[in-house]
Amino acid sequence: MSDDRPLRVRPSRGLSGSVSLPGDKSLSHRALLIASVADGISKIGNCLFAGVTEAMIECLDALGAVIETETPTAGETSGSADLLVHGRGLRGLHRPERPLLCRGSATTMRLMAGVLAGEPFESVLDGNGRLRMRPMNRVVEPLREKGALIGSQDGYAPLAFSPATLRSSEHVLPVASAQVKSALLLAGLYSEGPTTVAEPHRSRDHTERMLRELGVDIEEWEDDRKRHWVRMSDGVTSLPPLNTRLPSDPSSAAFMVVAGLLVTGSDVEIPDVCMNPGRVGLFDALQDMGAGIEVRDPKFNAGEPCATLRIQPGELRSTTIRGARVPAMIDEFPIFAVAATQAQGRTLVQEAAELRLKESDRIQAIAEELQRMGALIEPHDDGFVVEGPARLRGAVVNARGDHRLAMSLAVAGLIADGETVIHGWEVLHDSFPDFPHVLKRLGADVEW
Repeated sequence: MSDDRPLRVRPSRGLSGSVSLPGDKSLSHRALLIASVADGISKIGNCLFAGVTEAMIECLDALGAVIETETPTAGETSGSADLLVHGRGLRGLHRPERPLLCRGSATTMRLMAGVLAGEPFESVLDGNGRLRMRPMNRVVEPLREKGALIGSQDGYAPLAFSPATLRSSEHVLPVASAQVKSALLLAGLYSEGPTTVAEPHRSRDHTERMLRELGVDIEEWEDDRKRHWVRMSDGVTSLPPLNTRLPSDPSSAAFMVVAGLLVTGSDVEIPDVCMNPGRVGLFDALQDMGAGIEVRDPKFNAGEPCATLRIQPGELRSTTIRGARVPAMIDEFPIFAVAATQAQGRTLVQEAAELRLKESDRIQAIAEELQRMGALIEPHDDGFVVEGPARLRGAVVNARGDHRLAMSLAVAGLIADGETVIHGWEVLHDSFPDFPHVLKRLGADVEW
């Protein structure tokens, strides 16, 4: 693959077929980390094997966990693998010889922070230039309240951890955040006393489900102010090994879903997609807009609800996204913006200022790049507004170091007049290495 060869996308018709996608990114991160502090050998099937999870694997390897790749089965999706993790136990990791490099993965840094806060050795978490620009006080300060000794660069990485005794704690988060909540619960595995976290509304609960599957006592409830509470008991001395196969990532499925909705004559099927209530905000929003998304064959996989999605085109109408729906689709706003360009009326996104702190400033980036393609989209401080439907035209665009922006622009190119040329698209290997191949298998006119 050449770094200077762009991804070229041309108008397509009739995407069709069934495509299996790599394992969920959020679940892969958590499964790798939890398996590494469990006892014995864990087996994780369909684990995402991409840039962001490679960062997690490298960090865990430096801490003493042994992670092996099994021989992929026939037809295995590129970008996923079956892994064996030789766990070290809750107190069996060892001091790394050098700083742990999280590359550009904020999820790796924030989840690792929860475990390292309770370990009896010094360690440092660092990352690339972009990750060093992402604020970490939102996870550092609550961990300090728990007793963790963490140094930072004015709230940014690198983060330096010293041995500490973690105590019982109660945290009321001002913004719902699955990563902050997960870091606190992981630190709770090392705490003297229970750990309680409240959010203004429920965020994705992958960590709670996975720990509960392993026997950890976790309660959840909603108070009279509609805040969501999670309480994990203390006294966890060990975790049994995991034996699971992860469902497909709904954030990766989102691109195929929107492509299937927008490209005339399409009929796309995606099996075993994770349908965690905290992850389906995009699908719910699209269905509210009139999208033809059929959800069938529901079941549970790895403690998570999952289902097969079938997508066919249909007319979309505008909507407004704010409040509790924002965290349920926080990773999907770039591709949602593409869908909104084809919806009838004015689509408004509010209360999503966090998008400015992702791999790129996603509010500004998606607005500017889609404007190049003729979209009527304007950025706001905490979101954006889109007037539709708009006739998109092919253009030269840039992924800006953001994997989700790269894939969103590719989907936009499928319905644009003329050729869309995407520079910097290789960054999509952070989360979905097989993306161009999957599009091509569905019948898209793409070249790289």
